[in-house]
Amino acid sequence: MSDVVTGDAVVLGLQPARLPSRALAVLIDLVVVWAVYLLVTLGLAVATASLDEAAVTAVSIASFLLILVGAPIAVETLSHGRSLGKLACGLRVVRDDGGPIRFRHALVRGAMGVVEILMTFGVVACVASLVSERGRRLGDVFAGTLVVRERIPAARALAVPPPPPWLVGRFAGLDLSAVPESLWLEIRQYLTRARELDPVVGRRLAERLADELVARTGTPPPPGVPADAYLAGVVAERQTREARRAFGSAGVAGVPGAAVMPGAAGVPGPVGGAGAVVSGAVGTSGMSAPGFGPPVAPSPVAASAVAPVVVSPVADAQEPTAPATGFAPPA
Repeated sequence: MSDVVTGDAVVLGLQPARLPSRALAVLIDLVVVWAVYLLVTLGLAVATASLDEAAVTAVSIASFLLILVGAPIAVETLSHGRSLGKLACGLRVVRDDGGPIRFRHALVRGAMGVVEILMTFGVVACVASLVSERGRRLGDVFAGTLVVRERIPAARALAVPPPPPWLVGRFAGLDLSAVPESLWLEIRQYLTRARELDPVVGRRLAERLADELVARTGTPPPPGVPADAYLAGVVAERQTREARRAFGSAGVAGVPGAAVMPGAAGVPGPVGGAGAVVSGAVGTSGMSAPGFGPPVAPSPVAASAVAPVVVSPVADAQEPTAPATGFAPPA
């Protein structure tokens, strides 16, 4: 990684492209440009067959400059440093401060590329890229640009090993508010790579990290607990607290602590015999079921809003009669 300082004094960590990837990108660009140049040259040879030798020479020079020099400059300017070869290899041309290039940067790089790449078959560019600390050729030096890698393989995430079972929950009362994030990062890196370290070096590193953790928390580890097990237990306790803080406040069905009782509206209750009363609200019948407290007097508003419905098995068995509305249905 290379530290690039922007105009706002911000340090960017960019990975400069080295010679193999840059050479592959240039090779792809040259194959495409030369293929286009040959096709255009054949077309111009047919079109200028009737012209004199001076006109043919002028057309050839113009096609060379427009296709082999002007086309790469235009592509880099319009794509902000991504030519076809660089796009295929995951590269990009940026300024020294990490910003996108403009026409003047692409013009200087293209003009120097004629000497570095076309006239010397890339020898000067290869030597300059090998000598430069950040793999820059002469065109990058004069233009103030840098070719960086855009596609960087992601690092493999390593899981922190769990603590011993007999240490789970032992550090529930530990105060972790004074532990900085840098110390947590060091502990996590040690725990994820403890098996790759030498046993003696790993034990010394674990003891040093444990001493720093004790100095921050003010509580020594339990007697007989190794330093690596102590670190794993404290990290597991921190992860548990973060998970509880993130997911512990979620309610059930949107109403935390809501209770559902039989007999409420939409909830099936016990089926009674004849004369059983089904109420749509609790306390509207003026009676109290066992275990629900003393009887409550019915409220006039509740009694008028929700009227009890009398369900009788005898009435259900009989044929329902039509209400007396004064209207006789047609025969």
